[in-house]
Amino acid sequence: MNAQVARVGSPFGLHRVLEPAGVLPQRAHRLDDDPEPYADEVVLDVDRLNLDAASYRQLREQHGDGATVRAAVLGIVAERGKMQNPVTGSGGMLLGTVRAVGPDSPLGLKVGDRVASLVSLTLTPLRITDGLADWDGLSEQVPCRGTAVLFGRSIAAVLPDDLPDGIALSVMDVCGAPALTDRVVRQAGAGASVLVLGGGGKSGSLSLAAARRAGATRLVALVPTDAEADAVRAAGIADEVVIADARDPLAVHAAVGTPVDVTVVCVDVPGCEHGAIMATADGGTVIFFSMATSFSAAALGAEGLAADVRMLVGNGYVPGHAEFAMDLLRAEPGVRALFAARETQ
Repeated sequence: MNAQVARVGSPFGLHRVLEPAGVLPQRAHRLDDDPEPYADEVVLDVDRLNLDAASYRQLREQHGDGATVRAAVLGIVAERGKMQNPVTGSGGMLLGTVRAVGPDSPLGLKVGDRVASLVSLTLTPLRITDGLADWDGLSEQVPCRGTAVLFGRSIAAVLPDDLPDGIALSVMDVCGAPALTDRVVRQAGAGASVLVLGGGGKSGSLSLAAARRAGATRLVALVPTDAEADAVRAAGIADEVVIADARDPLAVHAAVGTPVDVTVVCVDVPGCEHGAIMATADGGTVIFFSMATSFSAAALGAEGLAADVRMLVGNGYVPGHAEFAMDLLRAEPGVRALFAARETQ
């Protein structure tokens, strides 16, 4: 920090909103990305971005080649002062090193700490300074040089020393899913049955491990391909592995068979709401952990199917979620193998 008196802002980041006035940063069209911290802010030197799966898939489908995807991301950040996909509304998270800490910051970070942000890029002031020159546009993880700002009410975790940065970032990107799965399965009671749509992915594999730890006795992983099914079977994290298109509700219903008590949706494509509802027993719970989820499709679909299910939107935050997910990864060799395989693809 400079010797001058630090500027005082809002712990919610309202002082960073440039337009429109009066909204929270996540709703704002444009944020102030100035790397000089306010009194309760932390400024990071960014090393890597991790685009959320739904956002990256949409960008690839719209723009095709990696160079055009890279240009699209640069354009979004330059226009908005943050990374918020205008189609999906989602962003991701980042990894960086603490550059400066405001005197009133409550986050407990110090200059030099290597951290992952645990709040969305959709509300994080971000400035890119290297033109993403080291990114080919062909993966969710984006090597990056620039700066980012964390507010007083932001969340960040110091990176562990025993894991590669890429794996640690991948785990922290989805750590809310296994933590909430653990809570819901414990509420459902011992012996609960659990289905995870997208059980071979990052959030899906961790959610399966969390459900097992919470006492589930029937774990079903639904995946789209034979290759993913083989990987999940080899990991040993599910009792049943079934193959179906999560967007096809009748196929999901047939593949799962007996409805489950808890369904966790970890698929990064739209249109998975009805299958999840049909696979869940009356009185059960569906957790939507996909940024591609449609509230109207879920609500109206449940009504149209006369399904008495509780539906939860996973908001990405549960107290202690980063530590919980990291512990799962360390304790479950099968989950770690899936994450490591993704790193080498």
